[in-house]
Amino acid sequence: MKTVKHILKTKGNAVWTVNPNTKVFDALKLMAEKNIGAVVVVENNQLKGILSERDYARKVALEGLSSHEISVEKIMSNRIFYVNPNTSVEECMALMTEKRIRHLPVLENEKLVGLISIGDVVKEMLDDKNFVISQLEQYIIGSR
Repeated sequence: MKTVKHILKTKGNAVWTVNPNTKVFDALKLMAEKNIGAVVVVENNQLKGILSERDYARKVALEGLSSHEISVEKIMSNRIFYVNPNTSVEECMALMTEKRIRHLPVLENEKLVGLISIGDVVKEMLDDKNFVISQLEQYIIGSR
C-alpha cells in the first residue's frame, strides 16, 4: 500500500508558505510564479490555514473586494485537515472526498514537511492500478 511518503519522494516536498498578514495579491502572485493552486499559511512555525485559488475566486473576486487590500487571513480556509507521511494514499483520497478539499498539508512531529493535492493522489492511485494491470497481464501471458 502506497503512502504519502512515496508521493513526496516522487514529487518533492517543497511547500510554499505565506503568513496571515500577506496581501492576497502577493499570495496569488507567488502561486502564479510557482504554478501552484494553493499556499500554506504559517505563523511562528504554526499551521494557520490554506489559501487556494478557490478561496480567492469565491471570497474576493465574487465579492468585489480588492486583493491588494485584503490580507490572506481574511479569506483563507482555516479548517485544516492534514496527514502524516505514513498515511495511505487511499486514506488521503477518502479524506479529500469526504471533506471536499483539494490540498492536504503533511505534518511529521507537528512540523510541515509537505503538501499534497488531489492530483497527486489520483496520479498515485492510477499508477498503482496500472502496475497491477501490468502484473496481471504478465501472469496471464506467462501461464499460457
